[in-house]
Amino acid sequence: MKIALVYDRINKWGGAERVIQALQEIWPQAPVFTSVYSPKALWAKNLAIKTSFLQKFPFAKNNHEFYFFLMPLAFENLDLSAYDMVVSITSEAAKGIITSPNQIHFCYCLTPTRYLWSGYEQYFNSNFKRSVNRFLLAYLRKWDKTACFRPDHYVAISKTVQSRIKNYYHQKSDLVYPPVDIKKFVIRNSKSETSKNFFLVVSRLVKYKKVDLVIEAFNDLGWNLKIIGTGREIKKLKSQAKSNIEFLGELTDKQLLSYYQNCKAVIFPQEEDFGLVPLEAQACGKPVIAYAKGGARETIIEGETGLFFNRQTKQCLVEKLRAFKPEQFNQSDCRNQALKFSKEKFKKEFKKIVEKKWQEK
Repeated sequence: MKIALVYDRINKWGGAERVIQALQEIWPQAPVFTSVYSPKALWAKNLAIKTSFLQKFPFAKNNHEFYFFLMPLAFENLDLSAYDMVVSITSEAAKGIITSPNQIHFCYCLTPTRYLWSGYEQYFNSNFKRSVNRFLLAYLRKWDKTACFRPDHYVAISKTVQSRIKNYYHQKSDLVYPPVDIKKFVIRNSKSETSKNFFLVVSRLVKYKKVDLVIEAFNDLGWNLKIIGTGREIKKLKSQAKSNIEFLGELTDKQLLSYYQNCKAVIFPQEEDFGLVPLEAQACGKPVIAYAKGGARETIIEGETGLFFNRQTKQCLVEKLRAFKPEQFNQSDCRNQALKFSKEKFKKEFKKIVEKKWQEK
């Protein structure tokens, strides 16, 4: 059985890229088809990558968003006829590949295309953008509604995404949670120094991540907050932050681990489709204070491995922070929760679903 993987783009590192690596461990001979590939994505240097015509377009390798309206065409023109099975990993257009009746197409859906359905306000957030993109948006929505019927089977990354697949695509899906690197993220050696007196945010610094909300809360509290990550909102956020808030930028894996291990708790203020940060924190034995929506509701146990706040307001977050007592949380409980989302479990469950569907063919 010849298998190919298809992914929206290969030009960054994040949760979806960890999925690609895990699937490559299941099927090491599978090539990865994609719209564009940037050599800066060092994690992918050993993959057999096949790109679309967009690879030759100016600036496309690192600025794919310039060509979002061409993504449907890019994936429809990929030739996958040599493969028995195709697995697309997508939050955008990769599900739109064209396969024949004698092939099986699995879609590991990260979410139905967010800028078309569940979050388009974040992308077209002004009257000007809405008017300029109105016709493009209508075209892309129509295409997405057609393309969503091309996969033979859907697998969702969370119950949150399962609900969206049903709501927007009217499709059923299996559920397999994405993998967490529980070997990399571990509890601190008990002989090392005690935890520092700071809270932690690990995030891309973009608007929907709601880091500004955390800054507002800590400006009022005066407590120490450290923020790991970069993004287009960094200048604005730095201008809002008082001296008790420190921006650390991008860190090495070793540095990131140290901050996870030494913080009092991790703050997770946004709604995510799944969200790896809460699980990385819990793998290090740390509780998470999270907004009570999205994937966090599926990965954090209220009162045992973290706390939830119900409204994305400064007052609500401050109240929850004041109620937080680190001594009420056990490192082993947090770690055990993260173990439920291991890479080995992901590989076993995903492979089982694929092999079952193949046998039923």
